Amino acid sequence: MNRNSKVATMRATGQPILLRERGFTFIEIMVVVAILAILAALVVPRIMGRTDDAKRTAAKVQIRNIEGALQLYKLDNGVYPSTEQGLKALIEKPSVGVVPKKWKIGGYLPNLPEDPWGNSYKYLSPSKRGDYEITSLGTDGEVGGEGVNADITNWNMEKD
Repeated sequence: MNRNSKVATMRATGQPILLRERGFTFIEIMVVVAILAILAALVVPRIMGRTDDAKRTAAKVQIRNIEGALQLYKLDNGVYPSTEQGLKALIEKPSVGVVPKKWKIGGYLPNLPEDPWGNSYKYLSPSKRGDYEITSLGTDGEVGGEGVNADITNWNMEKD
């Protein structure tokens, strides 16, 4: 193949334009855009539908972390924080109720997380279901609910 067979046309300056220097045609660009649109139409609904699942999973992980901190609190102090002291007892030494004598300086958590929907976790100790109960009110932020609105508690996470 000689050099002249690669020449498509001449520039205004008289220099040849080689085929490898050409840009994309409008049709080529439209084909790529169409392929990207088809891929987006297939992938986006799958990703968007998983947002609620991801938030529920994040809430469960946070509840497990809080439970770990509660276990350490009990190891040091012999009791869980009371409902009155709340989860705040994991980051600040309580001044009400049974004041712990061996409270760990620096606390048991670096901060008290909010659930993935921006609400505070509810804490009850003792509870009807055991020593304590940690609850996220889910998507709707109200007690009860079903599906994505269902409450997430430390005692019902295994059945989700």
